[in-house]
Amino acid sequence: MSSTLFTNALIVSDGREIEGDLRVIGDRIIAIGGSLSARENETVIDVGGRWLLPGMIDDQVHFREPGLTHKGDIASESRAAVAGGITSYMEMPNTNPPATDHEGLENKYNLAKGRSPANYAFYFGGTNDNLEAIRTLDPKATPGCKVFMGASTGNMLVDNPKTLEGIFEHTPVPIITHCEDTPMIEATQARIVAEKGEANVTAMDHPDIRSREACLKSSRLAVALAKTHGTRLHVLHISTADELALFEPGPIEGKRITAETCVHFLAFDRADYATLGNFIKCNPSIKEASDREALIRALVEDRIDVLATDHAPHTLEEKQKPYLQAPSGLPLVQYALESALELVHDERIELTHLVQKLCHAPAQLFDVKDRGYLREGAFADIAIVDPDHAFTVRREDVLSKCGWSPFEGRRFRSSVWQTWVNGECVYRDGSLTGVIAGRRMAFDR
Repeated sequence: MSSTLFTNALIVSDGREIEGDLRVIGDRIIAIGGSLSARENETVIDVGGRWLLPGMIDDQVHFREPGLTHKGDIASESRAAVAGGITSYMEMPNTNPPATDHEGLENKYNLAKGRSPANYAFYFGGTNDNLEAIRTLDPKATPGCKVFMGASTGNMLVDNPKTLEGIFEHTPVPIITHCEDTPMIEATQARIVAEKGEANVTAMDHPDIRSREACLKSSRLAVALAKTHGTRLHVLHISTADELALFEPGPIEGKRITAETCVHFLAFDRADYATLGNFIKCNPSIKEASDREALIRALVEDRIDVLATDHAPHTLEEKQKPYLQAPSGLPLVQYALESALELVHDERIELTHLVQKLCHAPAQLFDVKDRGYLREGAFADIAIVDPDHAFTVRREDVLSKCGWSPFEGRRFRSSVWQTWVNGECVYRDGSLTGVIAGRRMAFDR
């Protein structure tokens, strides 16, 4: 069985920073200490003072398989993820076909087996007509049930009030929601198109079409339903200051209603549409600089519990269409951790607190078994970050199949040096190792 000793590291986990060493045997962390002696035939890696973090658990990605693999697939997008220090991901059900029955869910696990360098889990999708399948979900089979309470793909918009009530009352796993009010969005878009003419509507109009009011109305409904039925609810990609009052500040332990925001809402604002246009078109929309500031404060005060990506690749050709035809979504996994760490460099959030949002909280929220922490006995999912190695994002370095990044040209002050999954190195010093170490995630329910 392989044995690896990481020495001279700043080990960050459980709210602490420890200067010391960490030993991995096989797929598990065996020991953490101030000074561990190397054993015979043990591989020793001098971390050189770099940060040893738990691998990020991304609770919201779209990897496009099955059915949309011209944009991305499980293999390509998981490679991009581990290059960014993401060791586990939870993937969305709105593929083609969608994962809205038990067979479709298991099919996605089969697609990932042997192809993903990162650990994987797949959400079940709610629709207007699959309540019985939701009722009979095995809680160990999926992190949660995704409910699109706003515009979505195909049959996955749940807008039947009776069905919504049934889902919130009977789902045996956490409900996660996309909250935007579709009728409000459609009415606003029709008005703006009528006022400006279809050819004159651009990405600059996106935060008005997908407005804060549409987000707030839908989020209020989700929270009200959860309170009525005692549901375990997690609201995804909060984008406005207005929604924050719906969520309680404080530690995640004991919360029945939690919230997530995404790295792009902390990196961009309305002014960036002028230069990036459709390349930052996403749902919900990126809004004002004041919203970005409020979201950062909400992370610090634990009103927002999780920081994720909502990675959603589209091809350059698709993104270069006129605004009304261009799809929404951004490829983000490869540079998400480095983008988030800019908040640490700017002294906006403590490193230990950011690790809570990226690693610990998703593990706690979804009852992930033995991941999300650097602890003795946990799986050895590790991201090693060089806090002093700055770099500029270049298109030619993008690993996502779509081949572009909204961060192109942006300089980050730290970089991922190595990524380890289940005790195996999957990314080292700018290159993938080719090792496929990912496993199906287990839920301790």
